[in-house]
Amino acid sequence: MSVEHLIAFNIALLAAIASPGPALLVAIQTTLSSGRKAGIAIGYGLGLMAVTWTLLALLGLETIFQLFPWAYSTAKLIGAIYLIYIAWGMWRGAADRIEAKEQPARRSFRQGVLINMLNPKSVLFAAAVLVVIFPSDMVPMDNAIVVLNHLLVEMVFYTALAYGMNTAAVRTKYLKAKVYTDRTASVILGALGLRLMVGR
Repeated sequence: MSVEHLIAFNIALLAAIASPGPALLVAIQTTLSSGRKAGIAIGYGLGLMAVTWTLLALLGLETIFQLFPWAYSTAKLIGAIYLIYIAWGMWRGAADRIEAKEQPARRSFRQGVLINMLNPKSVLFAAAVLVVIFPSDMVPMDNAIVVLNHLLVEMVFYTALAYGMNTAAVRTKYLKAKVYTDRTASVILGALGLRLMVGR
């Protein structure tokens, strides 16, 4: 494994993290509604679980999903139901005053872990990227470097996101349009949950 492999992996990883999806939407909404600390916490929870999926992909979990399709289908169904649950809670709380949306960092971290834990597509994405980018003869030390590198990228991204989205200007605009932005995000999350439920 070379530095060029890690650079290519980081480019693909950043593109995946920054693409619109459940993780990014919830991280942004949590930061805007509950503050920087909660935003960083949920980001770290999302990142920790994403790194866990990468580690499992390195250890061959994708093969298990291919051998036992029912395991993947079950995980996907549970993940879809959880996304719809999050979307419903976001829709119901859209009209609440901002003080009612405060949540402890520990709860945000746990929510981040659950969102990516119940997203089995993460391991398939990780496996696909690993196969395309990295050589097949990697040793355990190479795997450890990939996992630690992934964790660092996730932490830096979500910390930067929390600081960027928690500025006074962004927060003021969010508060003015809170009902609309929260309900738009909830519709998108619900649609993603339904797509995960019925998609192949």
